[in-house]
Amino acid sequence: MTPLTIAATSAPFGRDLEECFTRIATLIEEARAAGVGLLVLPEACLGGYVETLHGDAEWPPAFTVDGPEVQRVADLAGDMVVCFGMAEVTAGEDDTMVHNTAVCVSGGEVLGVHRKVHLPLDEDRITRPGDELAAFDTPVGRIGMLICYDKAFPEASRTLALQGAQILCFLSAWPCSATNAAPRLEDDRQYRRSELWDRARAAENSLIVASANQSGTFGALRFIGSARVIGPGGDPLAVTSTGEGLAIATVEDVDAALTRARRALSPIRDLRPDVYATPAPLAAA
Repeated sequence: MTPLTIAATSAPFGRDLEECFTRIATLIEEARAAGVGLLVLPEACLGGYVETLHGDAEWPPAFTVDGPEVQRVADLAGDMVVCFGMAEVTAGEDDTMVHNTAVCVSGGEVLGVHRKVHLPLDEDRITRPGDELAAFDTPVGRIGMLICYDKAFPEASRTLALQGAQILCFLSAWPCSATNAAPRLEDDRQYRRSELWDRARAAENSLIVASANQSGTFGALRFIGSARVIGPGGDPLAVTSTGEGLAIATVEDVDAALTRARRALSPIRDLRPDVYATPAPLAAA
């Protein structure tokens, strides 16, 4: 039995890259002092989110997975497993493509990469969707990564769970409602949606969710913060406020926790794929 301490981050990140690296280094050191083995940082924490104003796109800085910026985070991480978000530039048929990407590093190396699959609203003006969901092994167990809107799709988390993921890492820049925002972020409908999907994805797959989010403001966006670690029964183990902070929780034995959660009612164990419809999008209204 090996305890694992997990931390999910609520923090702001903007265009100033050196400020981003300074904040990442501070968060890693704070997590290390707390004995954290897995740290999840938000979406787009290298250079900020994809735009500053609705309808007025601004390209974020974009990096390669094998470039010096990713290596710098990997070196800061040391033996801790750290997941973080950035814009990634890759070679494409038409010059270059930019993806909204999550990278997992540890031991000075890249362990896994996820490119955001589901692009909300008009985010596809800036980034291209990824086309793969893949769980992967790390020193703290088998994990899967999803970015922001990806977590709204149960099929995405279920795919990773069926690939053996024990922990789902959600990296978000989740804002409050753009229309009729609540005065208190905790009362905002987007806060409720984000929390609901974090807890539902954990409960319906009987696994652990570590959900990080940006906080503060960026252009016209006001992020809801509220990072959380959710147990395999769907219950919060640690939650931050809507401001900056680390949600830190220790799981005494990840394998045992998942086994207990799947002992009685377990949607991941009791699947009936023989009766489910083949997924297909609804026609546009």
